[in-house]
Amino acid sequence: MNFTLNIHYIGKEEPTTVSGIAADIVAFETKFDISMSKLQKDVKLTHLLFLAWHTEHRTKATGKAFEEWVNDVEMVTAADPK
Repeated sequence: MNFTLNIHYIGKEEPTTVSGIAADIVAFETKFDISMSKLQKDVKLTHLLFLAWHTEHRTKATGKAFEEWVNDVEMVTAADPK
């Protein structure tokens, strides 16, 4: 189960689109101790932010810790898969 998110960074007009893979889902489920399938029923912004950050961190697009990275983000939204 892959996912695609748009990261809307503060001060940047166009969002950054990221595509998550199994490694990002495993990290999410480990951190929050919930199944990815439950995310569809009760989505929290923190969950989407973590998935977006983990994808950026895994791909080395950011070296910032999650708590520091969120200070640069205005919003994370689901993207239309291509």
